[in-house]
Parts: sequence; C-alpha cells; structure tokens
Amino acid sequence: MTDSTSRPIGVFDSGVGGLTVLSALRDRFPAESYVYLGDTARLPYGTKSAATVQRYAINAASHLAHHEIKLLIVACNTASSFALDELVVRSPVPVVGVVEPGARAAVATGAHRIAVIGTEGTVRSNAYQRALAGLAPTVEVDAVACPLFVPLAEEGWGDHPVTDEVARHYLAPLLDRGVETVILGCTHYPLLLPSLQRVVGVNVRLVDSATSVADTVASDHGDLLNSGGHRGTVRLELTDASDRFLRITRTILGADPEHLEVIDIDQA
Repeated sequence: MTDSTSRPIGVFDSGVGGLTVLSALRDRFPAESYVYLGDTARLPYGTKSAATVQRYAINAASHLAHHEIKLLIVACNTASSFALDELVVRSPVPVVGVVEPGARAAVATGAHRIAVIGTEGTVRSNAYQRALAGLAPTVEVDAVACPLFVPLAEEGWGDHPVTDEVARHYLAPLLDRGVETVILGCTHYPLLLPSLQRVVGVNVRLVDSATSVADTVASDHGDLLNSGGHRGTVRLELTDASDRFLRITRTILGADPEHLEVIDIDQA
C-alpha cells in the first residue's frame, strides 16, 4: 500500500451535483488526487427510502475503498442524512458528510432563523434540523423540499427566469418568516446560485456545503493531506454517462474530465 498522504481522496454522490464539492476540494487542496463516483444510473437518491439509500451508499463506499482512498467524502445530502452513521462504522478511513459542515457554517453566520432547502429525502430525514439543534438550540429552523431544483440545475438553468419563478414559489414563505440564512442542502443547488441569490436578496446568506466540506477537511483531517507541490489527478467514474451528465460535468469542472470511465458497480 502507498504512503497514506499520497493516496487519493474518494468522493461520491448519487449524480454529478457532488462535483461542486470536488471542485471546492480541488481548489483548496490542489496537490491531492481524487476519485469521484457518480451513481448516475440510480439517481435520484432523494426520492428513495432510507433503506435503499443506505444500501446504495454502502455499495458506493465499498467500491471507492478498492481505490485505496485515505478519506471518504459523502458529497450527497441524502446519503449523508440516511447513511453516514453506517458508513462511519464500516469505513476503514475517516468519513466526512455534507450535513454537519453545512450546519456549522450556517450557525457561524449568526443567524437567528435558518432555513434548509433540499430533496424530499434530506428534508424528511431531519438531519439538518438535528445538527442545527445540537449546535445552536435557540435558532429557529425551517426546512423545505425543492424537488424541481435538481432538474433545473441539470438543465443548466442556473441563471434563468424560469428558475427565478420556481425559486420564488419555494422560498417566498421562508422569506416572509424572516429567514436570514439558507443552507443549500443539495450539492446541485450551487449551480442555481445566480437565480437563488436574486430571489432571496443581498441580505440573506446562502450557505454552500461544498465550501464547508473543504473547511472541515482542513480543520479535522489536515494530517492526511498531501503537502507536495504537484497538482493531483482526478479520476471520474459514472455508472451512466449520458450527454446531459457530461455537459454538467464540463460546466462544474470548467473542462473535460482528465479521466472518465463508465463503470458497473454491484447492485446488492
């Protein structure tokens, strides 16, 4: 086995939205190498049962373990909500989800009223609500499922009048209740930032879990990071590589992936 610091960081999501997390990690830690698994053949996780999400997440983590990763990033809010505890128990390497880092960043804004927007599964799990209650018991928390946001992000409509209208529909009640900070509880949602910021206005903070995850890796797992000066590699693995997914991948990464492979992981 190679030296621990030279081993790659593993990242997985139900689709390609988690590439926003990968992009933030690579910007922060350019010397690291990464293996990204997008389970695009089985998305979305957000509408599936907790048991199914756990099974898929364990499957993805097991696959990434074969790459001898040194750290596992669960770049999926639904998987972080339903499967993180089980992954921590099973994983031979440290595991970082997106919920706790996002909750920490939201509390750090000093807001008295925080909203979480995410998939149906993430909102139903109450994971963010529990995390926020543990960090700041007096903060008022609202949570709203926004199921149309993912298809809008995948359509590339992050700065579009239709997205503005959908965002107003979902977010107007939150704004009426005086929400000060909104957690983007899905890794697709940063792709909608232009429209979302327009709708919430300049006085409402939008917390992106991608940046928060990078902060957590730096603070909690700095001993695992590679201090070398050479830029690391990115290996991208998808369980389905449609033209749509490839287009989003290029948008998020800013270029064609260095190494892309369509794989078949065990469905059990």
